[in-house]
Amino acid sequence: MARPLRLEFSGALYHITSRGNRREAIYEQDIDSENYLTILSEVCKQYNWVCYAYCLMDNHYHLLVETPEGNLSKGMRQLNGRYTQAFNREYGRVGHVFQGRYKAILIDKESYLLELSRYIVLNPVRAEMIHLAIELPWSSYRETIGEKVKSEWCQWPIKLPPIRPIILTPFRSKSQVLFFCLSR
Repeated sequence: MARPLRLEFSGALYHITSRGNRREAIYEQDIDSENYLTILSEVCKQYNWVCYAYCLMDNHYHLLVETPEGNLSKGMRQLNGRYTQAFNREYGRVGHVFQGRYKAILIDKESYLLELSRYIVLNPVRAEMIHLAIELPWSSYRETIGEKVKSEWCQWPIKLPPIRPIILTPFRSKSQVLFFCLSR
């Protein structure tokens, strides 16, 4: 049976996840997470992606990505492919690092962008890996609250579409972001 085609178009927003093969770790050491984020930044630049949030867990990752040019499949082939090659080279392995295809759920920007951003950065707290989101260095949370220098490829604060022109930036201060992320 053929795989279903991905729905791709300019300006699409996706919640992307990919899990380690056999649910195994995809980041053995901190350098692996750093390498993944370097590759992600290069893919964001090369394919003109806008990344709103990310979180690297032990055996999977979450990304919230907008594709202004409708090129999700090309970018994901590059992202997962390059990381797999680097990971296998580093550890003398062959074969798959990721289990099956990545998951990409199309998201309505107006309705779910902020909620999904919160879900992604709080994922390791809900999974009881850590107590506070700020404890995980491999998430956009620290950038979001201003505790870490913002990367050029991960965009925050989020600017809402022109449908709601009164609100240009949903948060005016670090404390408002903290309250948003920790409430619920």
